[in-house]
Amino acid sequence: MKKALICGVALAFFCSTGLVTMAMADNGPAEITLQSTIDGAKKAKPATFPHAKHQEKLKCADCHHSKGADGKMVAFVEGQKIEKCESCHNKAAGMPKGLDTFKNAAHKKCKGCHKTSGNKALTKCGTCHPKK
Repeated sequence: MKKALICGVALAFFCSTGLVTMAMADNGPAEITLQSTIDGAKKAKPATFPHAKHQEKLKCADCHHSKGADGKMVAFVEGQKIEKCESCHNKAAGMPKGLDTFKNAAHKKCKGCHKTSGNKALTKCGTCHPKK
């Protein structure tokens, strides 16, 4: 009886540890197609974003953040809900010029990071916006 109880507790512990590990391993999709749906005056070209490849080199906080009640950027905190960029970066949200659209924010953040990488090919339009 004692042996069965100990085995049951051990099994429950290992199963719950596995569930926690699986929950923490949810890193989002491996590849994401980024396209504005709010500021669609001109048909925006979608960008192919290799999310998993970026996760190999960067931390979530290197790209993700949120917005506080005062409208200012708040640093990423592990486990926070990740919203779409354009939920804040759109013309109606009152962001400063250069961050006022999803396209502008992405170009500033992504191209800025790619420029510092030293690989000039990463700053070319076709890298993120491949022709069909």
